[in-house]
Amino acid sequence: MPIATLRGVTLDCADPRALARFYRELTGMQLGYDADEFVALTDGSGCDLGFQRVDRYRAPRWPGHDVPQQLHLDLGVEDLDAAEKLALGFGAVRPDHQPGGDRWRVLLDPAGHPFCLVVGG
Repeated sequence: MPIATLRGVTLDCADPRALARFYRELTGMQLGYDADEFVALTDGSGCDLGFQRVDRYRAPRWPGHDVPQQLHLDLGVEDLDAAEKLALGFGAVRPDHQPGGDRWRVLLDPAGHPFCLVVGG
């Protein structure tokens, strides 16, 4: 029997409100908590997405490891091309290195964290 459940994932960043705004547009999650140092999005699933301010934040470098990616999110989508287009419109960046072929797309959020769009929810 498990002794814990996943309650949330928190991303380091320089500007929690800006990064939360990006992920709110991308995922449709709602604002659950808002403060200068920490912002959380929720969708009622019991697993929130948080953003915490870090002084002297350094963005990950994809695909290199000079500044490791630390983690990345996989987001399920129905249409890979359409989802990529919307994400780019929200402020994501498409790096040249794309190891997934037609199976997934790697994008970078406005704070530089890589995330993947994957067909299927």
